[in-house]
Amino acid sequence: MPRYRTERDVLGSVKVPSESYYGSETARALDNFRISGEKMDLEFIRAYALLKKCAVRANIAIGKMDKEKGSFIVKACDMIIGGALSDQFVVDVFQAGAGTSVNMNLNEVIANKALEIAGRRKGDYRYIHPNDHVNMSQSTNDTFPTVIDISAYSAVNKSLLPALKGLENALMLKSREFTRIVKLGRTHLQDAVPITLGEEFSGYAWSVRRSREEVERRSRLLLEIPIGGTAVGTGINAGRAYKSKVISELRKETGYGFAAARNVFSSMQGRIEVVAVSNAINEAAISIGKIANDLRLLGSGPRGGIGEIFLPEVQPGSSIMPGKINPSMAEMMNMACFEVSGRNLSIINAAASGQLELNVFMPVMAHDFLVEIRVLSGAVRAFTDKCILGIRPNRARISELVERNISIATSLTPKIGYAAAAEIAREAYKKGMSVREVCRAKGILSVEELDELLDPARLV
Repeated sequence: MPRYRTERDVLGSVKVPSESYYGSETARALDNFRISGEKMDLEFIRAYALLKKCAVRANIAIGKMDKEKGSFIVKACDMIIGGALSDQFVVDVFQAGAGTSVNMNLNEVIANKALEIAGRRKGDYRYIHPNDHVNMSQSTNDTFPTVIDISAYSAVNKSLLPALKGLENALMLKSREFTRIVKLGRTHLQDAVPITLGEEFSGYAWSVRRSREEVERRSRLLLEIPIGGTAVGTGINAGRAYKSKVISELRKETGYGFAAARNVFSSMQGRIEVVAVSNAINEAAISIGKIANDLRLLGSGPRGGIGEIFLPEVQPGSSIMPGKINPSMAEMMNMACFEVSGRNLSIINAAASGQLELNVFMPVMAHDFLVEIRVLSGAVRAFTDKCILGIRPNRARISELVERNISIATSLTPKIGYAAAAEIAREAYKKGMSVREVCRAKGILSVEELDELLDPARLV
């Protein structure tokens, strides 16, 4: 068997490896864009194959596609959706604008696999053609943004939202567990009036809940898809019957409520829907990153830090210091959040840089969108399972710090005034005494009054 087959396109002849299912346009892209080695996410590729399958069925239904040829194309699409031929999607993420190379990679692989299923040789495009048949009624310009929406909406709902809900539930579980544990509050990283550990964790849980609800709300923007707009939104070579049918097929295949974009031109020009959802994901990362930072502070020590909680010990922390244990899962969570923020900035820049009827920077937008969803989902699941659920309070340390809390003098102000309470607090700090000890030494208030006013549980 020859090592290469020769295919022709508008620029001339191209040698393509004989065993490859991709064709001339993919071969050119593979040669032109040897950039990062990063390929489009396989979930994106499978979603693209799903859209191609729905398009074929729509074209058959409206009488544009030959049923026999369409059946071969559908079978090829099903193979890709099932995970086959993944090594044939070779185009680098950083490529020519709009994603034409990715679309043609799909069209060629599907066409050649369909030809093989039909008992014909690869490259016999007179029977099934990548453009005329697999890409019928379509353009890269309407399919690529549609696939962004399909793949991202699915990833958000199947992976990210359940992960965020799991973290929220775990934090609420800890909040209830820690309800009666009174501890030192802190503002400006300085001692403040008491709070319960449960109240502190309820704040974390609520932050995650708000983030989850916002991701869920904004993700619904992705349900409006521009399929049927073809080149510039006018629907040239497609038609109304095709648009409604392909969306109907897509709804049946996914179970999601996809609908035609209310303004297809906007959906193809700007991709602001992606920015909105990515921003919500970034906001979730900011909230969770702050929680991870707090846990690292609260668990710092074991002798020289705050040390109010014990974080689960998951691995040795040093190659040189024996016995050292680090807050590994919280550190991982922080780094994942940094990654999400960086990908979000790339998406913002890509969306802002499109021109006129098309945003040509969709390939990097699609890649970064799915990466940020995958990274945050995986990090949150691991953070929940290997950190949050295993957190324990250091009751002895918490009691020690509460007793020596100088800011508890705040509770004296209704009885003796702010100025007098401030003097007591300063003296307690300078002499290394507790507020209670200073009050007793000075004969300020009775023992009973002090017990009542300085009871930490009363202050929360």
